[in-house]
Amino acid sequence: MSYPTLLDTPIQAFDRTEFDTYVMNTYGRFPIAIEKGQGCRLWDTEGREYLDFVAGIATCTLGHAHPALIETVQQQIQKLHHVSNLYYIPEQGALAKWIVDHSCADRVFFCNSGAEANEAAIKLVRKYAHTVLDFLEKPVILTAKASFHGRTLATITATGQPKYQQDFEPLMPGFVYVPYNDIKAVENAIADLDEGNSRVAAIMLEPLQGEGGVRPGDLDYFLRLRKICDENSILLVFDEVQVGVGRSGKLWGYENLGVEPDIFTSAKGLAGGIPIGAMMCKKFCDVFTPGTHASTFGGNPFASAAALTVLQTIEKENILQNVQARGEQLRTRLRAIVSQYPNLFTEVRGWGLINGLELQENIQLTSPDIVKAAMEEGLLLAPAGPKVLRFVPPLIVSENEVEEAVDILGKVIANINQ
Repeated sequence: MSYPTLLDTPIQAFDRTEFDTYVMNTYGRFPIAIEKGQGCRLWDTEGREYLDFVAGIATCTLGHAHPALIETVQQQIQKLHHVSNLYYIPEQGALAKWIVDHSCADRVFFCNSGAEANEAAIKLVRKYAHTVLDFLEKPVILTAKASFHGRTLATITATGQPKYQQDFEPLMPGFVYVPYNDIKAVENAIADLDEGNSRVAAIMLEPLQGEGGVRPGDLDYFLRLRKICDENSILLVFDEVQVGVGRSGKLWGYENLGVEPDIFTSAKGLAGGIPIGAMMCKKFCDVFTPGTHASTFGGNPFASAAALTVLQTIEKENILQNVQARGEQLRTRLRAIVSQYPNLFTEVRGWGLINGLELQENIQLTSPDIVKAAMEEGLLLAPAGPKVLRFVPPLIVSENEVEEAVDILGKVIANINQ
C-alpha cells in the first residue's frame, strides 16, 4: 500500500497571513519563506536565491542537502527512528564513544536542544553540590553578564541579559552574574558568597559569547579561572551550544583557551540541523543515576545517526582546516570594511566561522537594518544584538562564497553610507 506524502500533495502557495493566523507569534520574522537549500544556498518560495551566512543560526554545519547526511537519514528512517531510552540504542552508544574519543569528556547525556543540555548541566551541578560537596545550604552558579544559555526558566535565569527575563519572574534562585573576561569580579563574587550561607558550586560560561555580541574569551582569563576552580572545588561549565562542533576552527571551543571544562554542552551544529543536544562531563557525572534525569527523545537512533555522520564528515573531509582558512579570509575582508567606514564600524571579532562586525554605538544604524538590506541583495546575515552583525555560514563555505558575501555586504554598506 502506498501512502500520500508531502511530495505527492505539495504545500500550496505560501500565505503569510495564514501562517500568522495559526503559528504563535514568538518570532520577529523577516518577510521571506525558505523552500529549499543546497550547500550554502537557499531559495525562497518565490524562487529567489540567497547566499546563506546564517546556517540556521550556526546549526547547518554541513550546509543544506549534504550527500552524507541525506544518505544517513534515508537509511536510518527506513531502519529505526525511535524507541526510547528504556533500551540500549547502538547509534547513541557509537555517537557517545566518538565524542569521548575526541574530547576531554568521559560520559555523555543526550537530549534535544541546547537549552535542555544546559538544564542538564545545571541539574548535575546541583546534584554534585548536594551529594559530593555536601552544600546543604544554597549552591550558586556564577554566569556572565551578556551571556545566553537558553529559553527555559532555568536557562533564562542563567542568561545574564534582563531582556530575556522580563515578565517571567519569579526567576530560579541560585545564579549570580559577573562581567565576562573579568577575573577580579569572579574572585570578589566567590569571596562575597562564602561569607553568607551560599557557596559557589560552578562557573558557567560560553568560551565565546554568541548572542552577547560575538565576544571571544580571553586566554589568560580562562587559565586563571581554571586555577580558581581547582583551588576552590568549583566546577567549570562551558556552554558550547553555538561555538562547538568545529564552528570555532577547533572541534570544541575550549580548545582555543588551553583549558578543559568539567562539563560542556553542545547542540546546534551537532547533527547539522536535526534536533539533538548533549551534555558532556568528566566521570564525576556518575552522580546522575537512573531516575535523576532523562529525556524521551534524547539520543534516539535517528538523531544519533545524523550527529555521528556530521562529526565523521568533519573529520574525514578536513573541514576544520576549511573553517580556519575561510574564517581568516572573512575577518581580513571585514577588517578592510572597518578601515573604509570608521564612521560606521568599530571592530571585527571571532574565531573560525563565528564572527561579528560591530557598529559604532553612537549612530542610528543597527545590525537588523543591515541584515534587511543585505537580504534584499541576496545575502542572509543574523544580528547578535542591536549593534553586531553575525557571520555564521556553513562550515563547508568556499573561498569564492566568502568573497561573494563580503562583496554584497560592501555594496550594501556603500549604499547606506551615501
